[in-house]
Formats: sequence, C-alpha cells, structure tokens
Amino acid sequence: MKYIVLLGDGMADEPIEELGGLTPLQKARTPRMDALARSGRLGLAATVPPGFHPGSDVANLSVFGYDPALCYSGRSPLEAASMGVTLGPGDVAFRLNLVHLVAHYGRLYMEDFSAGHITTPEARELIALLQQELGGGEFNFYPGISYRHLLVWSKGKDRLKFTPPHDISGQGVDGYLPTGDGAAELMQLMNSAQMLLNNHPINRQRTQEGKLSANSIWLWGHGRPPQLQTLQQRFGLSGAVISAVDLIKGIGIYAGLEIINVPGATGYIDTNYRGKAEAALAALKRCDFVYVHVEAPDEAAHGGHLDDKIAAIEAFDELVVGTVLDGLPLFGDYRVLILPDHPTPVRRMTHTADPVPFILYGSAGEFPPLGHPTGYSEEQAAATGFVLDAGHELMRMMIRA
Repeated sequence: MKYIVLLGDGMADEPIEELGGLTPLQKARTPRMDALARSGRLGLAATVPPGFHPGSDVANLSVFGYDPALCYSGRSPLEAASMGVTLGPGDVAFRLNLVHLVAHYGRLYMEDFSAGHITTPEARELIALLQQELGGGEFNFYPGISYRHLLVWSKGKDRLKFTPPHDISGQGVDGYLPTGDGAAELMQLMNSAQMLLNNHPINRQRTQEGKLSANSIWLWGHGRPPQLQTLQQRFGLSGAVISAVDLIKGIGIYAGLEIINVPGATGYIDTNYRGKAEAALAALKRCDFVYVHVEAPDEAAHGGHLDDKIAAIEAFDELVVGTVLDGLPLFGDYRVLILPDHPTPVRRMTHTADPVPFILYGSAGEFPPLGHPTGYSEEQAAATGFVLDAGHELMRMMIRA
C-alpha cells in the first residue's frame, strides 16, 4: 500500500463578489480533484485547534497527524531543523522575515512581508552582513530561502508576543511590535538591522530597478525544540517530504522522513509543479508515504492576487494531482489525501482557522462518497455533513482506513 498527501497551501477561501459569489476553488478548473471528490470521501477538517493561531506550522502538524495541543512549541524550531541548525536546550529560535517598510506621515507601514520576494542570493548576502555585524554572540543569523530566515537567541527569552508580518500587510506596525520579556533586546536588534540594511548596495540596486528593498527584519514564530515521534514509530511507515518551504521540511525531519529538494521548486507561483509530482512518484518506488506541499496558492493570497491564486490552484490540479494520479496505478493499491492546510482568503490576505475541504480516496474503494458531491470546493465539502473536528485524525484515517 502506498500513501500520498497532496497539499495546496491556503487553497481554501471565502466567496468573492467579483467571482459572482464563488470561491477561487469553485472558480478554478480542477477536473482531477473534482473527479476524486465524486468518487472518494469529501468533507471538512479542522486543522487548527481552538485557541491556536491559524499558522501553517499548526495546520501542517495536524495534517502530518500530530495533535498541536500536545506537541506544538513554535514555528521556528521546525524551520531550524530544515536548515541544519541544532538548537541547544536554552536556545530560542525566531523566524526572521526580510520585509519592506514604508514611512508615511511619521508612521511605519508593512508594505511587503517578503521584500518583493527578494531572491535567495540577494537575501543570503544581507543575512551574512547581519551575522557579521550583529551576530556571533548571544544572537546568530542563519540564511534560508528568499525572504525566510532564522535568528537564534542563545539562552534567550520566550515569554514574548509577536504578529506574523503577512497578517498586517498595508497596516501600520506600531501596535504589532514585539512585546513581553525580552522585547527591548529584540527591538534594539531590529533597529540596528534597519540601519545596516537601508544603504546596502543590494537594496540600492533593487530600488534603482524599481523593486522593493529589504530595508528591515521582522521577527516572529519563536519557540524551543518540540518532541515528536517519527512516522515509523507511529505507523511503521518510511516516507519522504517534498516542499520548497523550510517549515514543512522541518516537520518532515522531526517525523523521520527523507527530504527531497526538487530543482525549480521556489515556494512561489512559478514553482516546478510537475517536478514535485514526478519526484513523489519516484520516491514511492522506495518508500511507503510521501507528503507533497505546494506553497503557491498561499503566497498569491497573501499578496491579494486573485488571478494568481486561481492559476496556482489550476496548476496544482493539472500538474501535481494529475501527474500523481496518472502514475499511482503502477504501484497497486494506494490512498490519497488532498487538502489545503488552512484557508487564506484573498481579500483578507491572511490565514483563518475555518475547517478545510479534504478528499480521501482509496483505490480499493475504502472511502465511499457521502451524498452526491459534484466537485471539490468548500461548499460541496460542507454539504456532505462530514466534519472532522480533530484534523490530526485525518492521517490515521488514511492509514488505518
């Protein structure tokens, strides 16, 4: 038996007026997912437990089969694992975004949480500068991909409150700066970083080219290392993870899975969709389980780009779901789980905690349809009446059937 999870990050949404009251999932052409929804188990799953922020960390832990209420300790420790950074018992990890802030009437606003999707080579040079000038002691900076990086505070403080930068796009940052024990030290670090970044040659060049500069850092998602059982320990499965995002790779490492890096996988709408699907099929030749994560719909929604989100969903359906479904019969019996981790409504440009539509399909008919769904969407999933309040049980459902 082969098992595969196909996750379109942030695909779920809300009805949009300019789409005639449809959601992007309803508007998008998704014949492969529609067919599976008609022949498999369609329903809703709550991947974000009550009281938790609807982040990709919490939601993906649920989809991997972990109960966040029992194991969640923060986003950044998971990303640190993906980046090969070993955290000591007293270390606190922070997600570090390179962002673009703009001054207006004496206030600073979050213009772009990704610094215009700065390239990885540019970002690495900026992070190297921060490490050279501000690191080497209790604070250390580690480069990641594009705008996503890591700060580790040795023997640091963790009774702090942060706001993810993508939650405040276009808003003043005054009321969202770090608070709590240790906030003063982090604010000093952020201010020092701004002075170093503002006049850096990379940022001057980006400005000259009409691009947004990475003129500040933004810290959030802090935590200490979690304790997780591997999928081998829990289910007796070997497996792999395919993603362009350090967070997902980090969960995979804690889950004891192989990390597969696909050329051209960017974590954005230009990602190598088909390459991810082909890599998944190749991995299934040597292991039992593969988790394929596609970030593109989420990134489009965070930017408020409706057309890009629809295009990303359609590419996910055709190039990821379609390619995988065409190849799976070669392995004999298989089960597929398709879903987003959380909704990312385009108009809100941030995550919500609403339940997400999922499809469970088994080649042997293990998950017969409920009702008569006509396709894959939030509305069709709700109409089945099947709601899983504990989203982390989806993995067990797929494996144990």
